[in-house]
Amino acid sequence: MKLWPALAIGVIQGTLILAHWFIFTTWIAFWPGEIADPPAGLRVAMLVLAFSFAAATLLALRFSNAVVRAVYWLASLWLGLVNLFFWTSFLVWTAWLVLRLMHPAVHSGAVRPILAGVLYGMAALLGLCGIINAQILRIRHVAIAIPNLPTSWKGRRAVLLSDLHLGPINGMRFCRRIAARAAKFKPDVVFLPGDLFDGTKGDLDRLAAPLKQLTPPLGIYFSTGNHEEFTDPAHYVEAIARAGVRVLRDEMVSIEGVQVAGVYYHSSSSPLRMKAALDRMNLDRTRPAILLNHAPTRLPTVEQAGFNLQLSGHTHGGQFLPFTWITRGVYGRFTSGLQRHGSLQVYTSTGAGSWGPPMRLGTRPEMVILTFT
Repeated sequence: MKLWPALAIGVIQGTLILAHWFIFTTWIAFWPGEIADPPAGLRVAMLVLAFSFAAATLLALRFSNAVVRAVYWLASLWLGLVNLFFWTSFLVWTAWLVLRLMHPAVHSGAVRPILAGVLYGMAALLGLCGIINAQILRIRHVAIAIPNLPTSWKGRRAVLLSDLHLGPINGMRFCRRIAARAAKFKPDVVFLPGDLFDGTKGDLDRLAAPLKQLTPPLGIYFSTGNHEEFTDPAHYVEAIARAGVRVLRDEMVSIEGVQVAGVYYHSSSSPLRMKAALDRMNLDRTRPAILLNHAPTRLPTVEQAGFNLQLSGHTHGGQFLPFTWITRGVYGRFTSGLQRHGSLQVYTSTGAGSWGPPMRLGTRPEMVILTFT
């Protein structure tokens, strides 16, 4: 394993251990009665839970069966709840401190369990709402005006679908539901800017098979995301191609006067790589050009290359709090929606699926219907 992934995994796992320790100590401190010495079983259970998502992910990378999918789903769900319980633990201690300052004589044995129970209960309920929210796909209609657009393209519709994350959680039924919903809009073309797969092991042909029910006259086009490139992207790309999707491998195709290009995720990892990939396409600046680029990055390079529109995903809008704020800090106004960078328009989708915890709080899964004018 390369150094930086190992370091990243180490930092994440260390953070999860600290988060579980903080939640555990808070639960013990606010439990009814006094627990001077927590049972060893509780300590072991918390330690197992702290490593559960990493273990489930490693299993999902090597195996694909009903047991692994169930373990991965439960570990992912717990990861989402840990996020909520971690911040709730801060709130519990803060609320108790305020209560003691306002009422010094308050009986801790009677109040503390109720206070913690109410706040943790609200956190669990919020997690349930997040799970439900992640299953409700919103349709967003966006009009796109592109200079020099051929007459034949005016009024045409494109479906933009990013970040389905097909795998242990979002399976074939999920893909079938998304594809059926997209087909109802009778799109002229479909764009898939990466993370169609979750990056885990599975029957890729079966997962992607529902895409075959999409038969837009101008085709379906895909560029890779970071999850297709966790390992060798070849087997993901081949499965996508077998589903009838045109994979754009740092290349451009002309579709009735409009240039549509796509780049591999690793090609956008630096401005120099991005520039080299785009320069090889020999773009005709007199004609409209659309780029599928998984992340809303390298925008100055894309604009200078002559593209009019970039379609991205990757951010999930942050997926759930507080990562919505962190993502906004990284990508700014390009975190979601239609924005402009000079002469370049950028649409970043919050994605149709989810990664990790199957929940969304503060964001919504979406399918985007683009109408060209």
